[in-house]
Amino acid sequence: MTKEKNELWEWTKALLIAIGLAAVIRYFLFAPIVVDGYSMMPTLHNGDRMIVNKLGKPERFDIIVFHAPEQKDYIKRVIGLPGDTVEYRDDTLYINGKPYAEPYLDSYKSQIVEGPLTEDFTLEETPVGQKTVPEGELFVMGDNRRSSKDSRHIGSISIKKVIGDTNMVYWPFKDIRYVK
Repeated sequence: MTKEKNELWEWTKALLIAIGLAAVIRYFLFAPIVVDGYSMMPTLHNGDRMIVNKLGKPERFDIIVFHAPEQKDYIKRVIGLPGDTVEYRDDTLYINGKPYAEPYLDSYKSQIVEGPLTEDFTLEETPVGQKTVPEGELFVMGDNRRSSKDSRHIGSISIKKVIGDTNMVYWPFKDIRYVK
């Protein structure tokens, strides 16, 4: 009888440890997310399932997940870091006056028949309302520039609202890929 009790207790402990580890990993290290919408096309597709890495700090051009003002989590690309000037002219991104290539937009740009993919703007013309990205904030944009609600509409986002970055699609199985 005591041998059965000990075995039951050992299984219970193992189960509790597994649940505890899973909770720690999910809460502090990694979390799943489902892409909802088309604002990150062609890089990400509606329904893609990804893993969010909660470690590290966001860098330029990372794809991040953050808490948006609409009580919803958004997935966008980091364009401007604190202190950066961000501007678009003639469908070219300029950060601190220097032009940057955006190879992740090439497939969309090649399909454009009329007008630019990204309309011209400066930070002062967005809800950010100043020349540079504020300290502790990020300027983010979706890859589907014509159909993305991003910092051009909601302003810069606090780094504190960032859940983490993501670059691995694990579902649907046929679309498993690393994205950048």
